[in-house]
Amino acid sequence: MRTIRMKTAKRLAGSFLGILAATGLSVGIANADTELTVYTAFEADQLKEYQQAFNKAHPDITINWVRDSTGIVTAKLLAEKENPQADVVWGLAATSLMLLNDQGMLEPYAPKGVEKLSPKFRDSANPPSWVGQDAYAAGIAFNIYEAEAKKLPKPTSWGDLTKPVYKGSIVMPNPNSSGTGFLMVSSWLQLFGEEKGWAFMDALHENIGVYTHSGSKPAKMAGSGEFPIGFSFDYRIAAEKSKGAPLEVIFPSEGLGWELEAGALIKGTDKLEAAQTLLDWAASREANELYNQNFALVAMPGIAKPVENLPPPDKLEAMLIDNDFTWAAQNRDRILSEWQKRYGVKSEPKE
Repeated sequence: MRTIRMKTAKRLAGSFLGILAATGLSVGIANADTELTVYTAFEADQLKEYQQAFNKAHPDITINWVRDSTGIVTAKLLAEKENPQADVVWGLAATSLMLLNDQGMLEPYAPKGVEKLSPKFRDSANPPSWVGQDAYAAGIAFNIYEAEAKKLPKPTSWGDLTKPVYKGSIVMPNPNSSGTGFLMVSSWLQLFGEEKGWAFMDALHENIGVYTHSGSKPAKMAGSGEFPIGFSFDYRIAAEKSKGAPLEVIFPSEGLGWELEAGALIKGTDKLEAAQTLLDWAASREANELYNQNFALVAMPGIAKPVENLPPPDKLEAMLIDNDFTWAAQNRDRILSEWQKRYGVKSEPKE
């Protein structure tokens, strides 16, 4: 398996935002017996709810969150390989965890009740190196007011978005920083084949206004009217629409790239029992019901209810492409390098 070059990892890690103390998300229960450092790419507005539920069940464990976009978290973990700072990774792309596992950085563990989870949401090894929580899919945030003002037709396919009429009207995530961006790029290469996939992205690039370093930002930018069209993940587009943004959620006809959010133990943690307790809870029915408040597809079968502004879980699942996560993880470094060479010039500055 190819790996991300360590120089790249260290450079990306330098931009890491750090522990979110200022947001109030880094502190669990005061005077707790054990503190866990948890690296995550969960959305910031989800963390407090997850933490509160976990701490209600386990008030003796404090979670100190370290949160950023998927690519940044992955790079930070790789840069810290020889001196790990995290105890647990929770809410990171499964393809990233496959990469970490290939580097020997994960401690296999079967959480209590793992047999109740769908097999496609966990590593096939026994015990598994990682276990998934939810799935998110690529989608298009289409601002109906801005589109009308600019006389832009509503796209129904990925191919539609290469037409000249959309020049400068699209914003999407940079796959080097964003897990959402990477799932899009890797899915297009699988869906169209590599040669046609890169040709598609060449044509799409002509219509891109900017590549962001966040998977949720394009949905927010489309919602505010900064761009008429934003590529993001299904939950964030639906959430922006629920807040009143004039968005239509579009799922292209060719199919949707998707990814799992998953959790794992970092090998060498000196807080193993508490770390295992967190992963046990993360695989529980209670946790899956919380995931379902944001995501239509979750690891535990039979409990998912429809999410506002998204199709029913079975219909959304039918739109997903046959995603080869192993191929995506093995080819990650090569894909990201090629993407950066071709399209990085339009990426927004790093904060």
